[in-house]
Parts: sequence; C-alpha cells; structure tokens
Amino acid sequence: MATNIGIMDSAYFVGRSEILSWINSTLQLNLSKVEEACSGAVHCQLMDAAHPGTVPMHKVNFDAKNEYDMIQNYKVLQDVFNKLKITKCIEVNKLVKGRPLDNLEFMQWMKRYCDSVNSGAYNYNPLERREVSKGGREVGKKSAQSHSSTKNSSAPKSHSSHTARRNDVSSTNNTNQAAKAVRPSSASNTAYEKQVVAAIQNILYSVNDDGTAMAEAQAMISGNREGLLSPIAEISEEKISSENQKRKSIVNLDFDAAGIANLSPRQRLSDISNVHCSESPLMPH
Repeated sequence: MATNIGIMDSAYFVGRSEILSWINSTLQLNLSKVEEACSGAVHCQLMDAAHPGTVPMHKVNFDAKNEYDMIQNYKVLQDVFNKLKITKCIEVNKLVKGRPLDNLEFMQWMKRYCDSVNSGAYNYNPLERREVSKGGREVGKKSAQSHSSTKNSSAPKSHSSHTARRNDVSSTNNTNQAAKAVRPSSASNTAYEKQVVAAIQNILYSVNDDGTAMAEAQAMISGNREGLLSPIAEISEEKISSENQKRKSIVNLDFDAAGIANLSPRQRLSDISNVHCSESPLMPH
C-alpha cells in the first residue's frame, strides 16, 4: 500500500477538478472547492470507503465549523491511520485553516492511497454510512438539492436562448419592413417634384390668357400633394418637417403662378428668359 508517497510522485500532479470529481462521485457530495473538506469529515469517510467498517462514523462531525470540532475529526482519522499502520503525517494545524494548497496536497495523497486499496469501494453506500454522523443527513440533503437544481437550471437556459433567437428574427423582419416602407417615399418625392416642375412649365409656356393653364397646374399640384404626402406623414417626425417645408414652397409657387397668369405674353417671355439665364433648378437643362 502507498502509505509513503514521495513529493515528486505523480499523485501530486493531479488537478483540482479531478480531485473534486473523485470526492463527489465516491461520497455523493457536491463540493466546489477542495478546501471545503478542511473539517476532516470527508477524509474520514474516504477512509471508510477504502476500508469499510474501519472508521467509527458516529464520531465524525460533518457539521464542524470551528477548529475545535475539526480537530476532533482529525483525531478520528489519526486513530484509523494508527490502526492501519499508516505513517502519513497529518498536519492538522495547516488543514483546519482552509488553505487551498495544503488541503489539495493532502487530498492528492488520499486519492493515491485509496486508489491503491480499492477495498469494497464499489459496493459502498455513502449516504447510508453518513446517517449516523452528526450533520451527515443534512449534507446528503444539500447535495441532492444541488444536483436537482443544476438539472432544472439547464432547461430554462435553452428556452431563453431559443426565445432570444426568435426575438432577433422578429426584430430583423421589422427592420426589413420599415426599410421597404421608406423606399417608396423617396420615389414619391421625386415624382411629386417632377409634377410641380411640369405644372410651372405649363403656366410659363401657356399662350392663352383665359386662366386655363393656371387651373390645370393647381389641379396637378393639389392632386399629387394629397396622393403623395399621406404615406410620408406616417414615417417619422423628421419626414413630416421636411414635407411641411415642401408644402410652403408649393404655396409660394402657387402665388407665383397666379402672378404669372396675370402677366402679358411679352412679360412671360421676359420671365422665361430670366429663368434660363439664372439656371433655375426648376427648369431642365
């Protein structure tokens, strides 16, 4: 048996995760840190698993919180070592302080020793053996609750991730629909501007003074204004502000068109010449 293991033995190169997995699977516990076993109760039960019936489990205190109660557990462990003629030194003063490195090294030795024995470990019932220990039943209940909570927590995570993906798809669809709704507005603005320009040209090039061209231009402007501005108003306040500015420009154009209608043909031709010379954006080049 590996009662004396050198400091360079492979046992001392075993990682924390492997040590914790071994403790939890052997004793059906749920330790998350090696130093949580600093009370000595876990060590006593590991020896009980390696040598069934050797450890007086009724003397083991799993509820030990202070150093005095922990030392009592290590006394039980030392008695077991003496009975089995194990010469391993137990540095109790270091272990009860809960230092991670000290507890890891001692637990590495424990694993190496128990692996070399394997006596009755496969038929060992840790929950039943802890029933006679102080705080042993409570430790078993906490372990069972932690296992069940871990299983239950996995399902909501998958559901929440599925919900998040579904929300992402929905938001993407809404964005695409909004983009589609905005695109026609730019085309509508272009068509509207073209109609305004056409209306003014109709007035400028009219040779009749009966006001017919003026009436047709006003009908074109008012008709396109009603048909094109309604969907734009639903997009955003910024679009509404922009369209209000356009409406004001249209009203000014109406007044200008009315004034043009009252001019003589010679005055109209003079204005047309001025428009071409100033390169007005309303006239095509």
